[in-house]
Amino acid sequence: MGKTTGFLEYQRTDAPIRPEAARILDFQEFHGNLQAAARREQAARCMDCGIPFCQAGTVIAGMVSGCPLHNLVPEINDLVYLGRMEEAYRRLQITHSFPEFTSRVCPALCEAACTCGLHDAAVTTKENEKAVTTYAFANGLVREETPQIRTGKKVAVVGSGPAGLAAAQLLNRRGHEVTVFERKDRVGGLLRYGIPNMKLDKRVIDRRVQMMEDAGVHFEVNVDVGKDISADALLEAYDSVILACGASHPRDISVPGREAEGIFFAVDFLGTVTKRLLDSDFTQPPKELAEGKDVIVIGGGDTGNDCVGTCIRLGAKSVTQLEMMPEPPEMRLGSNPWPEWPRVKKTDYGQEEAIYLFGADPRIYQTTVKEFLKDEEGKLHGAVLISLEGKKDEKTGRMQMVPVEGSEREVPAQLVLIAAGFLGSESYVAESFGVARDVRTNVKTEPGKYATSVPNVFTAGDMHRGQSLVVWAIAEGRGVARAVDEALMGYSNL
Repeated sequence: MGKTTGFLEYQRTDAPIRPEAARILDFQEFHGNLQAAARREQAARCMDCGIPFCQAGTVIAGMVSGCPLHNLVPEINDLVYLGRMEEAYRRLQITHSFPEFTSRVCPALCEAACTCGLHDAAVTTKENEKAVTTYAFANGLVREETPQIRTGKKVAVVGSGPAGLAAAQLLNRRGHEVTVFERKDRVGGLLRYGIPNMKLDKRVIDRRVQMMEDAGVHFEVNVDVGKDISADALLEAYDSVILACGASHPRDISVPGREAEGIFFAVDFLGTVTKRLLDSDFTQPPKELAEGKDVIVIGGGDTGNDCVGTCIRLGAKSVTQLEMMPEPPEMRLGSNPWPEWPRVKKTDYGQEEAIYLFGADPRIYQTTVKEFLKDEEGKLHGAVLISLEGKKDEKTGRMQMVPVEGSEREVPAQLVLIAAGFLGSESYVAESFGVARDVRTNVKTEPGKYATSVPNVFTAGDMHRGQSLVVWAIAEGRGVARAVDEALMGYSNL
């Protein structure tokens, strides 16, 4: 695949990005594109490796290696190298519902498993995918066809995130009448209000949603299923119901002073910022939320990084990001060999911007908050941080991060964002339908299946598997669509 000796002739070259000085002034996407000839060179690096882990999507050492959608990466890269972009898109869309989303926000499991990455830099598969998708949209290749024959079956999808959208797309193509219910004011779920605009321009979502709507998918916003409409009403009106509500129950921090004014869950903060931007057509960013403030972000993952980048754009005085775990190594350790997911230090756009603006990496490892400090009016003005160290639990044998006595220090803070992950789905939807849940509060199904304990009710996405990636949500949405189709029709050609 690709050019036989391409990986020897060409070095990895990433697409240009806007410099920090420019991009922190707005909320627009900042990743550019390579010229066509340069993109073909990058695709030429794809090796004829024989065993393409990039498309495997299999679990190795407890972590997924390769694409969960099983995109045939070498074939697509070969077509890009040959300049056959239309064919590359045709190949991609067979396995993928929304490559315009993942080519912007996916952490690129395919690249982590790239054979070329064993001894050199991985192939730019994510950027190749974006180039293919950009070409496809620019040349009218992307379509959502209205089915010529309808089956007479009706399906309700609860939740309009990537899992719900993928399920709705395929079931509509099959000929079923699909209605998607979204409790927010706009369609998109996590894509809309959980990911900042500089990572995923919301016009990209609007474009796809409009295409789906034109093809016959119905969208109902500002409808909170389980509150505004009952489970019984949906089950009476629809032949099948898919629960794709995400894992939206955030993990909290239980320390003294938690009730202080100025402490928010990251997902709520990011959603508020995006909504204000959209409502004002990006003319009125909510500067008052962070401008001139010392900000602490609790959590070192992607959401924490998004909070860092967002607060910088809102004019924060300083940003500190706390991570409970030790600092990862710069390179793979012997205990983490390819093609496992690399457990290495990653400096993302938010941290890069903090380094540019404040002169230092915002991350402090092995540290957490011991206490939040508030003034007489109940407003947050500081926090007491404490260092952590790893110790083995004598009973379980597991390593735990425990506080280091005497390591407390006080820092100023007028805004704290909790980005410590999620504990599972919110309970009221599951309780409304009466579906069984597992110990992690995810909706329970048989392994590898999507049918719940309640007849005609299915589930997919984070609500089913727990907090995960957009690419996994799309894969789950496609899987549940097939399961629902089989239940309704007795077979499926999806």
